[in-house]
Amino acid sequence: MNLNFKEIATASMILFAVIDIVGSIPIIISLRSKVGHIQSEKASIVAACIMVAFLFVGERILSLIGIDVNSFAVAGSFIIFFLAIEMILGITLYKDDEPESASIVPIAFPLIAGAGTMTSLLALRAEYHVENIIVAIILNIIFVYIVLKSSAKIERVLGKIGLSIIRKVFGVILLAIAVKLFAANINQLFEHL
Repeated sequence: MNLNFKEIATASMILFAVIDIVGSIPIIISLRSKVGHIQSEKASIVAACIMVAFLFVGERILSLIGIDVNSFAVAGSFIIFFLAIEMILGITLYKDDEPESASIVPIAFPLIAGAGTMTSLLALRAEYHVENIIVAIILNIIFVYIVLKSSAKIERVLGKIGLSIIRKVFGVILLAIAVKLFAANINQLFEHL
């Protein structure tokens, strides 16, 4: 076991910034109002499993089906882009016939364990020991769970107007993240052609 506090702290901070669960609060609240209930435990556990699995076999799975990390990131940027458009314009693009599955898609994937998170995990894997990254994932998932569980309280504290303002502001931030993710990876896609 190569547990290293500095590696855990750095990996945790990187994942915290990429997952950006605080920035996703407006999306979570709007999804909850659409589907009625979000299973916080299920979303957190599924996201953790996806992240740990991707940490070990991510690159192999992508190469097996002929997809490189850049293509994966570009696809993720489109999903983030459409979520941002929903938030900014107040329109509904995401419709789910089975409300129960909202805990998995789009919350566990791609909101928590999205393309940005997956790409970051592959980058972290190249630099840090796996056990430190796993501890960082667990710490982030605990925080994610707390935010998901208290989303109703957060909604009450902020109120409708506060929530609307935050939704639009974070929508623009999310849009910027989508554009950045797209721009950072589209160049590499064209280089591979």
